[in-house]
Amino acid sequence: MNSGMDGAETSPLNGAQSLVRTLSGAGVDTCFANPGTSEMHFVAALDSEPGIRPILGLFEGAVTGMADGYGRMAGKPAATLLHLGPGLANGLANLHNARRAATPIVNIVGDHATYHAQYDAPLASDVAGFARPVSGWVHASMSSRDVAADGARAVAAALAPPGQIATLILPADTAWNPAEGPAPALPRPQPAAVSDAAVDRAAKALRSGKTAAILMRGAALQPEGLSLAGRIAGATGARLLCDTFAPRVARGAGRVAVERIPYFAEQMVEFLAPLEVLVLVGAKPPVAFFAYPDKPSWGLPEGCRVLHLAHPHEDAPSALAALAEALNAPKTGLTPTALERPDSPSGRFNHFSIGQIIGRRLPEGAIVSDEGATSGGGTLAATITGPPHDWLSLTGGSIGQGVPLATGAAVGSPGRKVVCLQGDGGAMYTLQALWTQAREKLDVTTVIFANRAYAILNVELSRVGALNVGPKALSMLDLRNPDLDFVKLAEGMGVEASRAETLEDFDAQFSAAMDQTGPRLIEVVL
Repeated sequence: MNSGMDGAETSPLNGAQSLVRTLSGAGVDTCFANPGTSEMHFVAALDSEPGIRPILGLFEGAVTGMADGYGRMAGKPAATLLHLGPGLANGLANLHNARRAATPIVNIVGDHATYHAQYDAPLASDVAGFARPVSGWVHASMSSRDVAADGARAVAAALAPPGQIATLILPADTAWNPAEGPAPALPRPQPAAVSDAAVDRAAKALRSGKTAAILMRGAALQPEGLSLAGRIAGATGARLLCDTFAPRVARGAGRVAVERIPYFAEQMVEFLAPLEVLVLVGAKPPVAFFAYPDKPSWGLPEGCRVLHLAHPHEDAPSALAALAEALNAPKTGLTPTALERPDSPSGRFNHFSIGQIIGRRLPEGAIVSDEGATSGGGTLAATITGPPHDWLSLTGGSIGQGVPLATGAAVGSPGRKVVCLQGDGGAMYTLQALWTQAREKLDVTTVIFANRAYAILNVELSRVGALNVGPKALSMLDLRNPDLDFVKLAEGMGVEASRAETLEDFDAQFSAAMDQTGPRLIEVVL
């Protein structure tokens, strides 16, 4: 028995308790969970650690999407708690998106007790095999006395620049057997410094007089990085670009604006055609999202020189500062965006006029989670000169991210209004996150674009050259018969909801949502 500070004897910790206390000591303050039998000791251990907020999700895909939204905004990992291989498998799609976003996450995945594995019980599976494609670090704890140290390593691994998913597999007996205590937090890994040679190469290329652009991602798209990039662009004439689906972009008044690379392959090629030099800052060269018959996959023109100023694991803001210094760039560069809200719209009720209303009403400091698909572009255009806000995109292309991403972002940035732009098809993948919003009283307004179809796939059907399209094929892209009723679905999970079929309806409903606190859903019938 261990002796407490007051001399009274206390019970030793078990493995789960040592892990929970280690996670808290390493700065993990939130656990998004959908647990099962193998995780019950971890669940019980949460009561002994006031530093961790447990948040229940009703489906693992919602849980992992919430952890993604939290990590993008908080800049540190949340934990997830998932039940064996099938629970992890249910969460893989949004872990795929999180991996593409370089979001730090610590997955805790329960498993059968070590001695039980030999019996091939019904829920036995290759947990590590499920985890590896989405994880930068995977480890299974095989002793309760190692769990705490493994947890500290998992947090450090998740924080390895630019951020990654660390999956710790926790067999049930390593959770319930005795442990020695929590492990101290490991030092937070820091981004690597860029080389002087990389700065010199970029400076010479940008001074060459050739048509150039700087493609940025990660920390470079936050206010400090954008300001430095604006100085460089002002001194050299280089264009400032971001990926179509950048994980997080600081936008709006007071921020230097960047151009977003178009989604469709032929538009991307045309957009990038003038470039002779492309400088990468935490980004990769642009490629088409899909292959298409007789269309290019590589986005850059032949002969365009590609240089890496900063790789994703390197310090992008410091690299931009060094480049600005090497170029003797003035302290003031491109003029930051001026606040200019859209006019009140009139005419057709579509995603452009809806976007104008959102742009008119969006509060300062808002966070936008965008899975609007074919209906999100109107709001993207209408908010570029709006108040300062953060824009979160569907990074990996796996739909069902928008609602849980918004949920996690609200947890990671309390006090900020979150607006979720969500297509109706993608919403049905992880709509359970609305229940979590209601339970946790999160300030999220979800706008469902109800066009009753997988509309982007109707576009792609012709673009890929599919032939002999008939009623059976078209029925696979249609969400009618019956129509989904998102008002009833939201109300059934405790979220106030309404339906808008005119501009006047939507303006009144969205304005009211911006003036109140708490979860709200507006179904926009297009």
